[in-house]
Amino acid sequence: MNEKNPVRDVYDAVADPTRRKLIQLLAGVEELPLHEITQHFDMGRTAVSKHLTILREAGLVTDRKVGRETRFRLQPAPLREIQDWVAFYGKYWNDNGARLQQLLQANFDEDEND
Repeated sequence: MNEKNPVRDVYDAVADPTRRKLIQLLAGVEELPLHEITQHFDMGRTAVSKHLTILREAGLVTDRKVGRETRFRLQPAPLREIQDWVAFYGKYWNDNGARLQQLLQANFDEDEND
């Protein structure tokens, strides 16, 4: 798997609140071992590991073995797709809001002139 052709859709991966929390946790550090990550959640190691697998399949995290532990690191590049999508719709809503404001102002001005 490579970043240009992820196995799992990035939107699907970030749809779950636990996975969003994992991303936020990993964003604040260089990398963390699984046992330290698990301490931040009210679930077992296996459940946390399954969420990390989904993030890895979407290209959002990488893992590496160091002795007997697995360490995880955030790979934020796939989040750019979401950022671009949100920016597009942010511009859409801003533009439509400005048009609505103009329409309302024009109607208000007409009412005042009557």
